[in-house]
This record gives sequence, C-alpha cells and structure tokens, in this order.
Amino acid sequence: MTLLKKIFKKRNNSLVTTLTITSDNGLHLRPIARFSNEVKQFNSKITIVKDNKEIDATQVPEILSLSLQKGDKFNLKCKGEEALEASAYLTDFFEQIMKEDIVIDEIIQVKDKYGALSIHGKSVAKGIAIAPLTPYEIRKLTKSKETGLSIREAIRKTKEELYELYQANKAKHESQIFLAQQELISADIFRYECSSVRNFLEIIQKEINRLEGTKFESRIPDYRDVEQRVLKQLGLSSAIEVPTNPYILLADDLLPSEVIKLQNTLIEGVVLQKGTPTSHASILLRSFGIPSMIVTEPIEPSKRVILDANSGNLVLNPTDLDIKKAMDNKKAFKEYQQESYKKRFDITKTKKGEIIKVFANISNYNSAIEAKEKGADGIGLLRTEFLFKDEKPSFRQQLNSYINIFKLFNLITVRTLDVGGDKSIPYINIPKEDNPFLGIRGIRFSLLEQTLFKEQLLAIFQAFQALMPSARMLKIMFPMISTVEEFIEAKEIAVSIARQYNINLNNIEFGIMIEVPSVIFSMKEFNQIVDFYSIGTNDLTQYIFAIERTHPNLVVDSTSPILLSALKMIAQEATKPISICGEIAGLEEVTKELIDMGYNNLSISPKLIPSIKEKIRNV
Repeated sequence: MTLLKKIFKKRNNSLVTTLTITSDNGLHLRPIARFSNEVKQFNSKITIVKDNKEIDATQVPEILSLSLQKGDKFNLKCKGEEALEASAYLTDFFEQIMKEDIVIDEIIQVKDKYGALSIHGKSVAKGIAIAPLTPYEIRKLTKSKETGLSIREAIRKTKEELYELYQANKAKHESQIFLAQQELISADIFRYECSSVRNFLEIIQKEINRLEGTKFESRIPDYRDVEQRVLKQLGLSSAIEVPTNPYILLADDLLPSEVIKLQNTLIEGVVLQKGTPTSHASILLRSFGIPSMIVTEPIEPSKRVILDANSGNLVLNPTDLDIKKAMDNKKAFKEYQQESYKKRFDITKTKKGEIIKVFANISNYNSAIEAKEKGADGIGLLRTEFLFKDEKPSFRQQLNSYINIFKLFNLITVRTLDVGGDKSIPYINIPKEDNPFLGIRGIRFSLLEQTLFKEQLLAIFQAFQALMPSARMLKIMFPMISTVEEFIEAKEIAVSIARQYNINLNNIEFGIMIEVPSVIFSMKEFNQIVDFYSIGTNDLTQYIFAIERTHPNLVVDSTSPILLSALKMIAQEATKPISICGEIAGLEEVTKELIDMGYNNLSISPKLIPSIKEKIRNV
C-alpha cells in the first residue's frame, strides 16, 4: 500500500482538494452540469465545501447558487472507497473544463450611419434585418388532453427529453445547454420535494430568487425553460404568438427552447431588452445565425425597422434611402459570408497580387482546432498562460500540450509566459505593486523567475523537435520587451538551454512583442538582433495614451490616428519581418490601411479569419 493510500485510510477514507475557478466566466451552469455529471460515476460521497457550507456535488442548483467567480476557491471533499480515484479524476476534469470555458468575444461593430435616428445596442449575432418590429406576446397557457402524469413522472420524462436532445446534438456546441438543463432538473429538490404542480412552481421560483442580482442572473431563463417543459408533459403548453409574415421580435428575454422554435418561423431578427451576450438564448441565436442585439432603451413596436447588428444600429423610422442602404448592406454581407467561408483555405492575395498571410491568435488546444478549421495560415500568437492558470504545470503537461498544438500547423509563434498587470497566477508570488501595469510583468517576470522560464523554453524546444521540424518553423516571442538588454538576456538563456539539451536551432527564430513605446525609439538597435517583430496593439495603445486597458470609463478608439501613426512609423523603421497580433488586425475598416503601410502578416481571432481574408482579396 502506498504512503498516500495509508494516510487516506487513516483519515476515514476522506480526501479534500482545493480547486480554483480560473475561467473568466466564473463557475456557471454549463461547466457545473458537466462536472456534476462526472461526479455521479463514483461510488463515493462527493461534496463541495465553501464558506463553511457543504453541498452535494451532484446538486447543480446548490452549486449555481454559490455564484463562484474567477479566483474563488472551494474544497472538493471525497469520502468512500473510490475517494482517491474520484479526487484525482475530478480535479483533472475540473481543471480541463475551466481551460475549455472560453470567454465569448465581443462582436466588433463596423462604423456605419443611417439618415434617420438610430438607437445603438450591443450586438449578439451579426447580420442585417428589415421587417416589422413585433412585440413578444404573453405566453398563453393552454390545456391539451389530460396526460395522466404525476408531477414526478413529468419531471422524469422532461429529463429523458433533454437527454435525447443532448445526444442528438452532441457534435454541436449548443448540446451543452440541454445537458445543463437536464442536470438542473435532476437535482434532489425536484426528485424528492415535488409533490404537486404548485409545489414544483414554488421551488422553481425559489431558485430563481436565489439567482436574482448575482452574476448568473442570466441563467434564470433556464429555470423558466425546464418549468415550461415539465408543464408541457402535464398537458399545459405555451407558445409565442408570431406573425405569418417576416418579422423582428422585440422581447425582454427569451428561453432557449423558444429560440429553437423561432428558427422555424419567418423570423428575421431579435431585439432583446435584457440578457447578456453569454446567455443560452444568445448562444443559440448566434448558432442559428439570427441577427440579434441587446438594446436597453425603451422601444415601441414599429411597422418597419432596420436591425443592423453589424454596426449596432436599430433604426425605428428609416427613410427610403435608409432601407435601400440596409438592403444593399444585407445582400453584400450575405455574399461576403458565403464567399469568404468557401475560400477560407485559399491563398490570400490583394487585387494587386500581394500575398497576405492571415494567422490566428489562440489560447489553448480548442482554439487551435478552430483556427485550423477557419483556414489560418499558421499561429501568429500562442498565448501560453492557459497552462499556468491554477497550478504550476509539470514539464510533461507542458510538453504534451505544445506537441498537440504544434502538429496542427507548420508555422507557430509562441509567446513565452506573460503574467503581471491584469494577468495573475495564484501560485506565483508577485509583490503587490501600486501600478502593476508598469511593474513586474512579461519578460521582466521571466528574467526574475528563471527556473520557470527555462523549463518552459525546454518544453517548447523538445515539443518542436519531436515533430520532425525540417518542414516546420517555430518562432519564440518574448513579451513586454522594453530594452535591447532584456532581449539579449532572454535569448542567451534560450540558446544556453538549447545547447545543454542538444536542440537544433536551425528552424527556430527569436523575436519580440512591440508593446512598449521605448522599442519604437530603439528600432535601429533591435533590427540588428531580433529575427522578427509582432505588434501587440492593445498594450501599445495602453502605454501610448496612459490609459489602463481594463479601465471601466476611459476608452481609446482602437483606430485612433495616433495609434495608426505609430504603426506606420514602426513599419517604416523595421527591417525584419513584422506582424500585428492586436485587436486592430481584425478590424475590416483599417485592413487596407495596414496593408498599405506594409503589414503583410496579420494575426487575429480564429472566427474572423474567413471574413478578413475576403476583405483582403478586395483591397
């Protein structure tokens, strides 16, 4: 018997592990459901302990009510014969779902104006619609033939229905919504405490009340959704009254099941007055390609409106010229989508025949897969922070992760660990700083914590070497370089590691992120020592304007003439290959200007690749 097992036996078959929420989304319904579903396979009592409160790890509503946010910790307590196996497996599984829970990128709206007055909203799903704005009619509860089911039987059949929907859509992202709802209705409060319909409705309302005012208030519609599904099993059905002609729906919010039904009507678009871009209704609207926006201002129904989710404009009383413009934009957008997706793997050339490479910015293996499917020419920025989030990864974990990503592409640019500022790691002790964005971050941290830096470099080198690198190119990029001396020291460390472990550097290059303005004034010196540059415009903007990029009130126009002037200056001074991996590279309105400056390598979010490639072909 191992020492760990002996200790485990002495502690009454109980094992406690501390887990940390590392997803920017917090611990919301979908990952909770996935985790709880895995818990059920073990013959052990498994609980979650938070703030002296201990709850069953299979009880989704209880976990959801904790409203755990990024950075929060809880204890996973496993007790029983399989506690050791359960703890090890569930810890790894939890870390994995945290890494996979990618933040939904905000839609970057194009700049456009209409003649009539527009209300601006937050885009949920791109597209343009022109139709009457029809209000959401109050759902009417109608009783069909008597089903004869008890409330518990209705709940059981609802669980079966949701599981079937999950299985039928397993290959699609939205399948996780059905799994989440199935786990929600599987909770003990619905299995054992529901003796009547009234009792069931009271429990639903109680759970809704617990979520109101929390970050996960957007999950309330999921409770309403399972409520409607259960009532339908009892013969009580409800439906939205929709027109028989094309329409744009105006609603406070929508249930996921309602969105599914709406796609089979003549719906042209949706305007929500509440909700968030991360709600399950929003996820489905994007999945079904229904142009949608969230507009919080009071709105009256109208006979004809323009919903332009590409620019974020809702035009309530459009002129004839506005209608013509919207129709032209709609037609162009549809053709653009079809053509760009079809040609996403083609070589990207401007009208003058200049080849422009479009790379992807990725944060983990899943986004690498998406980049491959969207037609990326390679990886222009691999953010390696995903490996270091909640605990220090082993060398083997790093090596395997890099190999899995590297084998997908022949050209990979890896950014070494970039922490500090707004990016913290719980197990790394960076002293508290009054202004962390101007303190120990990026390469400054790596040069102070060289053990971690050297291990990462070795894992990157050996992963590349394991994949027959003769037909591949690896670029290693150091973040937040501000002086020539920093680059020289970082590269010397990398070269010494390569020599020590017999790594061939023939197909490996070393470069820097241009994020700090001091580099712009040292380009002549940097040209002599770096192999390439990549511009991180988000941080460069922050330091040029002295405005923290996470500030809630101070915002800089991402296409500011001052920033564009800086980019032009960099392009003129650089004598080594240069790319842009910041937000501006994905903005279609400046694509031509960037190419005219001399930027022929752009690195962007995977989902933007087809449309940016098509934009380039028209430059």
